[in-house]
Amino acid sequence: MKFRSKHAVLSIFVAAALGGVVAVDDASAQSRGGKKSQKAEQLFPQASRQEPGLKPSTRLGKKLQKLIDVYNKDDNAQTRVLADEILASADGNAYDKSLSAQLAAQASYNLDDNAAAKAYLQQALENNGLENNNHYQAMLMLAQLQLADDEIEPGLATLDRYLSETGSTKPEDLVLKGQALYQADRFQEAIPVLKQAVEATPEPKDTWIQLLMACYAEANQHAEAIALAERLAAKNPADKKAQTNLATVYAQADQMDKAAAVLEKLRAAGQLTEEREYRQLYITYANMDGREKDVIAVINEGMQKGLLKSDYQTHLALAQSYYYSDQIPQAIEQWQKAAPMSKDGETYLNLARVLWQEGRMPEAKQAAQQALAKGIRKPEDARKIINMK
Repeated sequence: MKFRSKHAVLSIFVAAALGGVVAVDDASAQSRGGKKSQKAEQLFPQASRQEPGLKPSTRLGKKLQKLIDVYNKDDNAQTRVLADEILASADGNAYDKSLSAQLAAQASYNLDDNAAAKAYLQQALENNGLENNNHYQAMLMLAQLQLADDEIEPGLATLDRYLSETGSTKPEDLVLKGQALYQADRFQEAIPVLKQAVEATPEPKDTWIQLLMACYAEANQHAEAIALAERLAAKNPADKKAQTNLATVYAQADQMDKAAAVLEKLRAAGQLTEEREYRQLYITYANMDGREKDVIAVINEGMQKGLLKSDYQTHLALAQSYYYSDQIPQAIEQWQKAAPMSKDGETYLNLARVLWQEGRMPEAKQAAQQALAKGIRKPEDARKIINMK
């Protein structure tokens, strides 16, 4: 049982990271060494890359200024048109082409054209003409877009290059790498990266802790996962998600009694309001010895509230719980509801066996026939019941 799908986790972090990253002064100010350029904060002071120190070319200066003006007016389509003209020109220098490609990339992203955005960002990096601020923002954006498009290994490679060249230890950058490693099922590698991010932040985001907790759980480091889950639940006692995550971690560590206690507390407070929450609780009880009556009570309450659906899994769980608590008529009734919903005839065969044990032979033979009609692994088992005298 996972907290959420890995793709969902990845999407949350990437969506939070993406956005406008291009900071552009006008071309004439840059060529004159204007005040904005002189006062620009160095975002990557530890970067190993030597800044190229390039300026807009004389021949394409006016075109580049027009491109910047159009970009600043949020005209995304025209930005791409003008950028393409500069990229195709033989007169442009590395700075002209890098900046044009970066602006076109941002415009493409705004137009929901990730493929084009990635291609433009590659051009911006290959031309290598930007100052470090925009160069590395372009590299980070490329990594984010690759990860958003499930290009996990290329995205990780770009991100590793970014982290190596910038020397960044920003928690947000580390978390981005950690969640990409999680998406790639490289949980052991993700743990120290995420742990570094969490420990370096006085008030780490709950989503960071949840991601680290998920990595611990996937790596079967249950003690660490439980410690984090308990910390998050204690910090947010009214947060239902934190409490259900704690129950999940307990269940993954085979501590079903603790998982059930957490969920029962929510149930008593009337906080179980979704199907998955009732399902989590009855499945927890179903994995505990002698708790069949609790399974029955939770399912019946969930169905009465309209939260649990009348589906195969629900009726099958009820049937098994009634059977093992010696409530055979009720078990038969639930198997009769579950069997038509089953993908094969195995449930009908179980129903036939129970009906036979109860001496209800005509019904047992009918159920065995239905089992054969839907398909079962051992048809001879159904035929034995059909051929009984």
